[in-house]
Amino acid sequence: MREREDEWTGLMRRAISGDSAAYHRLLKSVTPVLRAAARRGLARAGQPVDQSEDIVQDILLAVHLKRHTWKTDAPFTPWLLAIARNKLIDALRRRGRRSFVNIDDFAEMIPSEPVAETAPASEVAAQLQSLPARQREVLQSIAVDSASIRDTATRFSMSEGAVRVALHRGLARLTAKLREQ
Repeated sequence: MREREDEWTGLMRRAISGDSAAYHRLLKSVTPVLRAAARRGLARAGQPVDQSEDIVQDILLAVHLKRHTWKTDAPFTPWLLAIARNKLIDALRRRGRRSFVNIDDFAEMIPSEPVAETAPASEVAAQLQSLPARQREVLQSIAVDSASIRDTATRFSMSEGAVRVALHRGLARLTAKLREQ
């Protein structure tokens, strides 16, 4: 363990001094350790371990970009493992708390035909008609016709901010009406 620490610290010192071969050897040497740590961290968090390679690449990129922050009189491994821990935490936060379930277990429950829409088009149109004209036009343009905010603003001679406000208010009004029902 101590030998590995001394080797990695020496390689990093030489790499910072410009020895690209030492840098290559260092990265090649730390990658299996990082891969194992990422797999362990994902498994501990109940996440699929097949995502570990992405985390390893994030760690290696961070090491490369932040190598100038490592103090040459300090051991290398704690610095490396701190980066690895932070990158693992970042990856887990991005994923959120998700449960992974094998879909094959539920294959017979999945309908083979597409499920009909929950609200008929006439019901959607009726709900839109209950909105003030500008909110209805904006909501129709963006949510139904899939136009962008910029295109909608141009179409109705509005600023993009005004389109966003009308969209937000229209959605809030529809939500309130649907909750009442």
